[in-house]
Amino acid sequence: MEWINDIVFWHWWILAVALITLEMLAPGTFFLWMGVSAAAVGVLLWIMPTMSWEVQVLVFSILSVVTIVIGRRYLKLHPIPSDQPALNRRGEQYINRTFVLERPIVNGVGKIKVDDTTWKVNGPDLPKGAQVRVTGVIGVQLQVESV
Repeated sequence: MEWINDIVFWHWWILAVALITLEMLAPGTFFLWMGVSAAAVGVLLWIMPTMSWEVQVLVFSILSVVTIVIGRRYLKLHPIPSDQPALNRRGEQYINRTFVLERPIVNGVGKIKVDDTTWKVNGPDLPKGAQVRVTGVIGVQLQVESV
């Protein structure tokens, strides 16, 4: 464990590059902020080369938590715009589209066929074969109205 006393600034910079690279492979804006923190500790150690390894790890830990919290809060308040906002929300891709009922809506529940998948729908009671428009999604059920 003697090697831990020999940590220099560029070790932190290598860790920063590794963490940011890991972020590119597993995106989620978690490793990015840890990489920024590692780079900051490297800069601090470059300025103050006598900093003990305990202080370095403590500063890295605190900076990591702070940057992750601030980064996630910022991204929540300022989401990154997308040209396909419903890409991973399959049900939302069907909103405002019209389909034919595969099974009648009875007591507010029926089914439609979308491509190769059958979806449960909620809406007003309608007979089989009626056309419906998807107006929303709740969980895995599509909300529909009569066309």
